[in-house]
Amino acid sequence: MHELVEGLFKKKFSNEILDELADSAVIKFLPSKKSYLCFTTDSYTVNPLFFPGGDIGKLAICGTINDLAVMGVKPLFISAGFIIEEGLDYEILAKITQSMAEVVAQEGVKVVTGDVKVVEKNSADKLFINTSGIGIGDRRVNLSKKEIVPGDKVIINGPIGEHGLAVLAARGDFDFQTEIISDCAPLTDLIQKIINLRKSPSKSAAIPGIKFMRDPTRGGLATTLNELVDGMDFGVSIYEKDIPIKEEVNAACELLGFDSLYMANEGRVVVVLAEGDAEPVLETMRNHPLGKGSQIIGEIIKEPKEKVIMKTKIGGSRIIDMLVGDQLPRIC
Repeated sequence: MHELVEGLFKKKFSNEILDELADSAVIKFLPSKKSYLCFTTDSYTVNPLFFPGGDIGKLAICGTINDLAVMGVKPLFISAGFIIEEGLDYEILAKITQSMAEVVAQEGVKVVTGDVKVVEKNSADKLFINTSGIGIGDRRVNLSKKEIVPGDKVIINGPIGEHGLAVLAARGDFDFQTEIISDCAPLTDLIQKIINLRKSPSKSAAIPGIKFMRDPTRGGLATTLNELVDGMDFGVSIYEKDIPIKEEVNAACELLGFDSLYMANEGRVVVVLAEGDAEPVLETMRNHPLGKGSQIIGEIIKEPKEKVIMKTKIGGSRIIDMLVGDQLPRIC
């Protein structure tokens, strides 16, 4: 374990905080009336470890970065905990940590602390990773469902369902004619660009009229929207014709009996914002590499409350419920 920490993990993630190798990372943070601290954690058990567009390491880092980014904060520090099954090939672990190192380097985030546990053969499935993250945000960004009112617009930054199907394809149970690539990507830069479009002098006002953001991971777009309206005095109406989905993803879902609305995403963000800010935010998103497929997909409605209604392509309407169970377990 000492050799792994010194020869691999420390080497890959080296920085002035991690190199102390203390029991806890000492991060100097000065409280400010203009900023706040945000902290998150998540565990990753995706099967298989590698899939088109990424691996469990990239997924873990991107997932934690995105959980912070959608809160309007700038991710700064990450912890990484590895639960390794005895017998895992060293080269597999090295490849996974390399992909993690590439993402944190790209994003200017530091892995500052971590843990390694090795368990007996058959006690785990190769490798599980836990990551926690800390970020700092601007207090003027007030992301709250309580700020949402009927007429607000709903935007997503690109096609849905790609991650879930990419993982399914990697399991080898199905022979898709075209390769489906996971959308796994860090969203900080895209999100920072839209929340900094216009600075508001009011501490209680969002920047710029953005009221809610969430990454639609496990359970997909449908689950995120149901979580949005749960317990609230409004509903949401989405338009099937405007929901971006690639033809190959749509075809695969139809073939397998899956609903793309519930398929996991790892590089998508759902944004709810004031109607008057929708167009400038949409334009900014489309000018970013991770937002070229951005679309306004719906709006907040007064009735029915706590419901997600989809206007279908043929002119009808149907209720989109919360996912019961899991279409595809272990996709993140």
